[in-house]
Amino acid sequence: MDATGRVGDRDRDREGRAENQRPRDRYGRPLPHGSTEGIPRIPGDAVFSPEEGLNEAQRLLDDGYAFHAHEVLEAVWKNEPEDTRELWRGLAQLAVGLTHAQRGNRVGAARLLRRGAERVAEYGSDAPSGVDALGVARYGESVADQLDGVGEPVIDTSELRLRGDAR
Repeated sequence: MDATGRVGDRDRDREGRAENQRPRDRYGRPLPHGSTEGIPRIPGDAVFSPEEGLNEAQRLLDDGYAFHAHEVLEAVWKNEPEDTRELWRGLAQLAVGLTHAQRGNRVGAARLLRRGAERVAEYGSDAPSGVDALGVARYGESVADQLDGVGEPVIDTSELRLRGDAR
């Protein structure tokens, strides 16, 4: 490991685990080392309250950055208590499913979208933090149906509304 934490061409944390903090393109693909363009990663140790996470993830989704929204939702998921953790895991899966759709991986995207929609839907109309669990699940299933169908789906991440009171 060198002074920057890199081993060969991979970034590593102090314990030697893979940690890639290179800037990403809008779809979450890493750019070459030393790139000054791109979207910086959400740090692996970032902490967001549910409110902060929903606001930031929605902003990113509105701008078409599903991968980066996924990182925010994952940060909330990792810090939530057991009784709400699966909601946040499902939201993160929906966002990463959208990322796969944006990258053209229809099969993987549809699977992740359905898995995330199922997790989120379990919270029903009383989901915590004002999450519109049923609306989010419907959106995920709808996009998955498009991906499973014939023709080119139109993926507009700004149509995903995380809260019922949004907009």
